[in-house]
Amino acid sequence: MRKEIVTIYAAALIAFFVPFFFFLLFQARRRSINDFLMTTMGLLKSLITAALFQVFIKTLIGGLRPHFLAVCKPVIPAGAQSGTGFNNIYYDRSVCTGDKDEIDDSLESMPSGHSTAAFAGLIFLALYFNAQLKVMSAHNPPLWTMALFFAPILGAILIAGAMTIDEYHHWYDVTAGALIGTATAFVAFRQTFASVWDFRYNHLLLPRGGRGGRDYFEYGYSADILPADLPFTRHGGWDIGAREAMNGAPGDASAFFAQGGLASGASATRSRGRFGHSNDGTLTGAPVGETRV
Repeated sequence: MRKEIVTIYAAALIAFFVPFFFFLLFQARRRSINDFLMTTMGLLKSLITAALFQVFIKTLIGGLRPHFLAVCKPVIPAGAQSGTGFNNIYYDRSVCTGDKDEIDDSLESMPSGHSTAAFAGLIFLALYFNAQLKVMSAHNPPLWTMALFFAPILGAILIAGAMTIDEYHHWYDVTAGALIGTATAFVAFRQTFASVWDFRYNHLLLPRGGRGGRDYFEYGYSADILPADLPFTRHGGWDIGAREAMNGAPGDASAFFAQGGLASGASATRSRGRFGHSNDGTLTGAPVGETRV
């Protein structure tokens, strides 16, 4: 039986500390302790939720790992088949002579914990790169931003793929883990930031919702943008003023806004001071001062 190429501890550390490093690095320009802490909490949401899912499924469903027989080391009595079922050829774990703990572990194949952790952390990082570097926005960014966006995805795939090479998981185990991790990464990112794909808002933090319905994000735009409202990149229209934030694309979260104003049927007020804000004026990713009609 082969040793694990990537241990579960290594996968978990990579899934957390690689994104954490880039969150810290980007603070060289972001310079917001709230942004750093809330983004890290979003990452932890993704990792913890994914871990809970995979533990429940692994415990309740499990399944045989590809190396089960190497761990089981079965000893079948000589002579006629003494098992059960068709032609008495089926046996339970009582015929195993291997280490009990290793046998228990070999019965918990579905889903892959490595794959779940890797995708939960590194897909969150890929979404963070897209938001901060505006990889998909209203301008054609440098090639290195696209490479950086795909690097975490490649890392997650390599970690997951390694588990099939060393025969610790079947392909469908790592696929299930990848789906769980990706799902929790998307939801955790959207709970943390104002959008996943809308490049005008996906770098802006959401306020923590309190009781009474007053703390929520309002989508809007004002020409007076402060540095705290800007993403890490300054390419395209993301210098001071954030002119690119006035644009949109079909299907964006706030498509009803038209060139900085509001489309018919929405409120006639406009934010002054920043774009995108919590309605109670608290400091979030994009707070606002006064409003005017």
